[in-house]
Amino acid sequence: MEAYPNAASMLRSRTIIPPPPLLALSARLPSPSPLLPPSVTLSEPTLSCSGTPKPSLRSFSLFSNSHTLQTMTLSKCFSHIGPTVPIPDPPRSEPEPEPDSPLVVVSFYKFADFPDHALMRNPLKQLCQRLRVSGGIILAPEGINGSICGTRESVEAVLAFVEGDDRLKGLRRVESPVGPEEEAIHHGHSAASPLAAGEDAPFRWDHVRVKLKKEIVTLGMPTVSPIERVGKYVGPEDWNALINDPDTVVIDVRNNYETRIGKFKGAVDPCTTSFREFPSWVEEHFQLSKADDGENPKQHMPRVAMYCTGGIRCEKATSLLLSKGFREVYHLEGGILKYLEDVPETESLWEGECFVFDKRVSVEHGLVPGNFKLCYGCKQPVSDADMEAPEFEYGVSCPHCFALKSDEEKERARARQRQFERWGIIGGPDKGRRTTTQEPESVSRNPTQLSRSI
Repeated sequence: MEAYPNAASMLRSRTIIPPPPLLALSARLPSPSPLLPPSVTLSEPTLSCSGTPKPSLRSFSLFSNSHTLQTMTLSKCFSHIGPTVPIPDPPRSEPEPEPDSPLVVVSFYKFADFPDHALMRNPLKQLCQRLRVSGGIILAPEGINGSICGTRESVEAVLAFVEGDDRLKGLRRVESPVGPEEEAIHHGHSAASPLAAGEDAPFRWDHVRVKLKKEIVTLGMPTVSPIERVGKYVGPEDWNALINDPDTVVIDVRNNYETRIGKFKGAVDPCTTSFREFPSWVEEHFQLSKADDGENPKQHMPRVAMYCTGGIRCEKATSLLLSKGFREVYHLEGGILKYLEDVPETESLWEGECFVFDKRVSVEHGLVPGNFKLCYGCKQPVSDADMEAPEFEYGVSCPHCFALKSDEEKERARARQRQFERWGIIGGPDKGRRTTTQEPESVSRNPTQLSRSI
């Protein structure tokens, strides 16, 4: 039987003893053999409605013996039927990852025709939780986009499950190492299981978000589809030659808080606050809706080279430009992260640091963690100089958002920060738990009421 945290005290015995018949719902199971014992072996625990470990009903294994299986108790907590997509069981020959196994962060995406994406959400989240893989994943009708952290074996198991769907095979992925300090924090919290992981861990070790959205990267233009057409990929080894060409217009597709801390030499910064603003910037910058002296402006469209953090935004951005009539559209394969990983710093045309969407905040050449921190008031990167400014208040504001926040918003941020400093989690230790109220003694329980747990 596999080992799971916090379950040892509950699983001291491998036998489930049926409760009194009036407090349980009994179901007869057909026996493939007349010699089956009245014992049921559990392969894993799960959580009951109250949050405590309970045996799982979906993974019973029966063993032959000299008795006949009579009844099995069913919990009302399990009355909801899960998704039709089965969650894969890890091979029994593979042990659970060692507590001190090295970690890795992998960003991945794939554009695909994926209308039934919602069916993958629950089994994917359950698998990540079982393997202690943290991070965030977006599922949408146009594909999948995510960034996850865990041991290499666990992360590969999650990615293999995703690629088990033929439409998602060939994920585009970028891998980043995790430093020794972040590993120590992650593993320390895995073992101790506190309310939340430390601020320096790449992700909260015990938390994975799997969200359903309309788009895996929001542009707001359903007609733009990278599945149909996309620009030409350029590898990191060929990128310098392309952007050094004076006839090439280099465009940074990221937002202003990202470009502020680093970009490629000579790149055009659209200064957008969200990706939704990019289409209107293209119209204005290249004057696509205007024509001088009756000429078609599309005849003078330049060669364009685009880049972003990991490559996913460029997929839609290049598709957009192609739909506007641009003929030569290129984008950096694997994005900035792949370039910083492959190109030596002595040959690099990158200036500054690259913002990343996890607790590392920024990375430098070789994907080593950078020097920026995160303002938890606006989620923008801040430098050491920003943190010395009078507008900076930890967890509340920074020079980039101080003037944009009302006094009421700042006070709410202070209350949130006090909760985090006291409990290690926003909302306190009972966040997400069902409140329990003791039933008055004058109210007697219905003796025929079914049991709510096994």
